Amino acid sequence: MTEEKIKKEHIATGIQVANWEKAIQASGDLLIKSGAVTTEYVKQMIRSVKEHGPYIVIGPGIALAHARPSEAVREDAISLVVLKEGVSFGNEDNDPVDLVFSFSATGSDSHLKMMEDLSRILIDEQKVEQLRQAKTAKEVYQSL
Repeated sequence: MTEEKIKKEHIATGIQVANWEKAIQASGDLLIKSGAVTTEYVKQMIRSVKEHGPYIVIGPGIALAHARPSEAVREDAISLVVLKEGVSFGNEDNDPVDLVFSFSATGSDSHLKMMEDLSRILIDEQKVEQLRQAKTAKEVYQSL
């Protein structure tokens, strides 16, 4: 994983949320805090799921929230929230979701590169389990 994209401050563990919208908001807030995106981008991610369904749930317990590159994106970045308890996104095959990645891309090339980087992590079941078991952002970061 390219460390310049996922920073320690873009990781949070033990997060408790009531639903999928709050899960995306929590993950997106990490990108807002660092200045990678504006609040509008997080709204776009949530709106995308409302309009297109839970397509962002890409595997058992894993969601990859994103929206199209826009003026609301200031830099390429990835965040991860490890939820204390999984929440339903409406994807019966892969719910509940407990790992919520959000990513922001300034263009389609960087979008594809980040998807490629993340897929390398997510196809490794042992690494995914390490992410789920991590108690601190530092543990997650070291697992990446």
